[in-house]
Amino acid sequence: MRIVSLNAWGGALYEELVAWLPGSGADILCLQEVTRTPGLSGWTRFEDAHRTLPQRADLLQDVRTALPQHQAIFVTSDSGPVWDGDGARHRQDFGLATLVAGHLPVVGVDSAYVHGEFADHAEWAVADRPRIALAVRTADRATGRSVWAVQMHGLRDPAGKADTPARREQAERLAALVRRIRGPHDLVVVAGDLNLLPGSETFGILAEAGLTDLVGTADTRTSYYRKPVRHASYLLISDIAAVKSFEIMAEPEVSDHRALVLDV
Repeated sequence: MRIVSLNAWGGALYEELVAWLPGSGADILCLQEVTRTPGLSGWTRFEDAHRTLPQRADLLQDVRTALPQHQAIFVTSDSGPVWDGDGARHRQDFGLATLVAGHLPVVGVDSAYVHGEFADHAEWAVADRPRIALAVRTADRATGRSVWAVQMHGLRDPAGKADTPARREQAERLAALVRRIRGPHDLVVVAGDLNLLPGSETFGILAEAGLTDLVGTADTRTSYYRKPVRHASYLLISDIAAVKSFEIMAEPEVSDHRALVLDV
């Protein structure tokens, strides 16, 4: 079974992303920064007080079109305004999507806010936006083992990726979700753009929940990211012995984040 995690950057590299996805071999695809704008397709413009970014209007549908045999589960962390090419304003949902290959049964779904609660913004906030975690359980028919794929997009803080009380609470809520859903024989994988430094106290909290990080101090950014701190995405697993291979994908570049590719 292959589990792939990627911050999709709102589809900013849409053509590269959808060209890569069908051949990625992902049985479970965990995507962060996924957009959904009801009734709209193509491109939109996102703005907050610090930046302006191109985003796909409905990256969820774009990815479903690229992977038509996968089952898609999407959860919204928050919503806010975007603008289309004619300058018209629309409401866009922002969150996480997990897509599961058709040959795998989905036997459980759970989610929990790890920071704040759902917010429908009049204008996008720069910091302190709500964050949600999504857990999807599948049954591996070859081994008879159930696998939970849990993903999260961690808090973004303009001050940087250092530990804060809010990030500690985020980690504790994530660990609580893992403990609540995990059965005695389940394999648990936790992945996502955690927006943390490798030495974060978060990893100690998740270790107490039985999870081991596979990324460490590795570079998880592509050439599209210009800032010097190259740590963002992580992948943790509850049973190291289940790992067949793990790769931090340098090429092709389909986002400003590198994809994390785990075979178990």
